[in-house]
Amino acid sequence: MKVFIIGPAWPYRGGIADTNESLCRALQAAGHDASLITFTMQYPGLLFPGKTQYSSDPKPADTKIKRMVHSLNPFNWVKTAKYINKQHPDLVIIRYWLPFLSPCLGTIARFINNSIVKVALCDNIIPHEKKPGDKILTRYFLKPFDGFVTLSKAVLKDLDLFTSKPKIFFPHPINDNLGEKVEKQTARKYLNLEPGGKYILFFGLVRKYKGLDLLLKAMGEEEVKNSGIRLIVAGEFYDDPEIYHNIIKEEGIEDSVIIRNEFIPAKEIKYYFSAADLITQTYHTATQSGVTQIAYHFDKPILVTRVGGLSETVLHNKTGYVTGKSPQDIAEHILDFYNNKREEEFAGNVKKEKEKYSWNTFVKEVEKLYGTLKNTL
Repeated sequence: MKVFIIGPAWPYRGGIADTNESLCRALQAAGHDASLITFTMQYPGLLFPGKTQYSSDPKPADTKIKRMVHSLNPFNWVKTAKYINKQHPDLVIIRYWLPFLSPCLGTIARFINNSIVKVALCDNIIPHEKKPGDKILTRYFLKPFDGFVTLSKAVLKDLDLFTSKPKIFFPHPINDNLGEKVEKQTARKYLNLEPGGKYILFFGLVRKYKGLDLLLKAMGEEEVKNSGIRLIVAGEFYDDPEIYHNIIKEEGIEDSVIIRNEFIPAKEIKYYFSAADLITQTYHTATQSGVTQIAYHFDKPILVTRVGGLSETVLHNKTGYVTGKSPQDIAEHILDFYNNKREEEFAGNVKKEKEKYSWNTFVKEVEKLYGTLKNTL
């Protein structure tokens, strides 16, 4: 097939861009002519909460990426669709994660010829941080598509509220740009950490829904505070950092928390995950998270809260923990991990479990969906 994927890609940074590039490579490996169409302007600077939208990593040499889409220019949306139509692709996959982009991406989809199969790859249907008009925008985006792929059962269930068109779920595969696992002591030396310390990791952009506040309060539980366990927070703050610094001060855990308030480039991800004993995702709300798959790639046990699709990929007491959202519950499971020396056992289970999260299998499912949809056009 000839396939276009529309969504974030280099020079834009982040997990969605990484995933789109991994999907493109997987389609190419399966014998398809796949390429990416990304933005010339994704978010206006005034609406972007971070320091930069752009990656510091070099351009991927093994993917075709065309910068074309301007998120605020309707004339550009029509132009993009016309370009796609002239290339006569068999399949167009458009990534959806935010209602703000519904007018842009939904309009492009409407102007793509009906003879071309259109599939939406949906990270979220109901956004984490809800705003008025979200449902109207989401319906606008979804209407022109022939079928849908979700990365969690939770999103598949949300999608059922909006459309009865064909849809499939496949768990978020493990991205292919993460690098090799580093020996733990080597990684700790690189990050200037104590060789024999106890380290848990909170990784990724810091936003309210991701529940760093819950984890900090768990670190403040007396037994955890006295255990020598230290928390590494590695990711750029999209919230006011003072919110979290105040919790750290109130809980008296200044010596137990290490904060790196910046976007972590791809080349450094391996050091953070290799250095940690346990990966933590104490979200208030969630659909799925690429952080879980990064942990699996590095054979790391994971602690997640029982929200959205997070618990779909973590096997409780086997590959990690699925906990309640109370700081006490989170603290209890962190202590269990260290007190009962769970790391080796859980890491062995992770090695077995991660085999199901392959891009090769994901592409086969997309091919099946394409075949079904093509027969209905």
